[in-house]
Amino acid sequence: MFIEIRNAKKQYGKDEAVVNALDGVDLSIEKGGISVILGPSGSGKSTLMNMLGGIDSLTSGEITVDGKNISKANARELTEYRRDDIGFVFQFYNLIADLTVQENIEVVAEISDSPLNINEVMEALDIEKYKKRFPRELSGGQQQRVAIARAMIKNPKLLLCDELTGALDTKTSRSVLEFVQKVNSQFGTTTVIITHNNAIADMADQVIVIRDGKIVENRKNKNKLPASGLVL
Repeated sequence: MFIEIRNAKKQYGKDEAVVNALDGVDLSIEKGGISVILGPSGSGKSTLMNMLGGIDSLTSGEITVDGKNISKANARELTEYRRDDIGFVFQFYNLIADLTVQENIEVVAEISDSPLNINEVMEALDIEKYKKRFPRELSGGQQQRVAIARAMIKNPKLLLCDELTGALDTKTSRSVLEFVQKVNSQFGTTTVIITHNNAIADMADQVIVIRDGKIVENRKNKNKLPASGLVL
């Protein structure tokens, strides 16, 4: 398995005020597919993403990604892990306002040991025609595609998408998800989408439902749909 999570626990606070954001999570994710983690606000899904991304650390338990036990990594090792292995796409695009589309992508490519070809990535996401524009000159969907390109350019082993359609309308959401599916197919990047939108699960290879810090459902999707067919 590409991702192995064993008895993962994350607690905030202590004594009577303790909150179990993750409460004994066990999870395996195969390499190269799209997994969707579903759950309402406060369910623990974003906490789980932060653990996978090396942003936060477990209270107890283990997380292994591509054979690397990140739950035992020190601060320097986690920095290298985030830099080299992880691509992040967030609901709010976090683009650098004073850089063009191409420059926003290049600034990430420059810190990667094995970046993808920038023209190939922009072409895959249909943003090459916008490469000289600034973020303020783009629509929300176009900015999100630039954010995906920026995450993909460093050739990450794992692409983490946190509510990437949360700020988009239905038509634009479907378009962005089509590009995520295309990128996954073209580059084979293991992709995890964190969302509260149940409809997005229909495009996933694996569907994981989390509530109150526990995995309550974990299934393979036998009737996977193209993103263009999602009813959002």
